[in-house]
Amino acid sequence: MYNFSYFKENDKQIILDFIEENPFAFMTGSYLSGVQIATQIPVLLEVRDGELFLQGHIMRNTDHHKAFVENPNALLVFTGPSCYVSASWYSNPQIGSTWNYMSVHIGGQINFMSNDELIQFMRKLTLKFEKGNTQSLTFYDNLPEQFLNKMMPAIVGFEIKAEKIENVFKLSQNRDEKSYLNIISKLDELGGNSALIASEMRKRKAELFPDGVKWDASKFDS
Repeated sequence: MYNFSYFKENDKQIILDFIEENPFAFMTGSYLSGVQIATQIPVLLEVRDGELFLQGHIMRNTDHHKAFVENPNALLVFTGPSCYVSASWYSNPQIGSTWNYMSVHIGGQINFMSNDELIQFMRKLTLKFEKGNTQSLTFYDNLPEQFLNKMMPAIVGFEIKAEKIENVFKLSQNRDEKSYLNIISKLDELGGNSALIASEMRKRKAELFPDGVKWDASKFDS
C-alpha cells in the first residue's frame, strides 16, 4: 500500500462511513500452494465491542471457496472514486502527474457461518440494499421457498474479524494551496469521478490550509 502519512485518514468513523458507502469489495486470498484467487462481493460491516467484523457470502465449491477452506487468510479492498491529476495544474508543473483515489484494505481470517447464521445474514443483506423495505419481493423473508431451497445450499456465508486495517486517501494533500484549488477546479470541470474526488478535496481544504498558517513543503516526501 502507498504508505505516506499525509495520505492517511486518521478518523475511524470516516473509514467506517467509506466502507458503508462502498460495500462492493474486492476479496483476495490464495491456496497454500500460493495460487491466488479473487472475487468481488457486497460486504456488510458490524462493530462489536469496539472491533470491526465484515460479513459476506460466496458461491460454494468455487475456486475462492476452496482456497479459503484451505487457507483462511483474506484481504478485502474497498475502493471509491479515482481520477487522473495532471501536473500541468500545479504551480510547478515540471514534475510527474499522478492519480488521486481512496482505498481501505482490511486483512483477517475467514470464519464460515452455520446455516442459521447464513439465513440471518441474508436477511440483513437483502434488507440493507432494499433500503429497509420489508415489503420488497426480494427481501429474504419474501422469497419463494422453492427458490431458497435451491439457492441457499449453493452459497456459504463468512465473517472476517479485522486484524489489520490500512487506508490511502490520496487527495493531493502534498500540493500547495494554489495548486490544490486549481486541481479542484479542473476536476469539477471534468465531472463524474473527477468531480467526486474534487468534493472530497474540498472537505479537507480548511484543515490542510488553516488561515494564517504558512504552507510547509518540507512536511512532504514527494
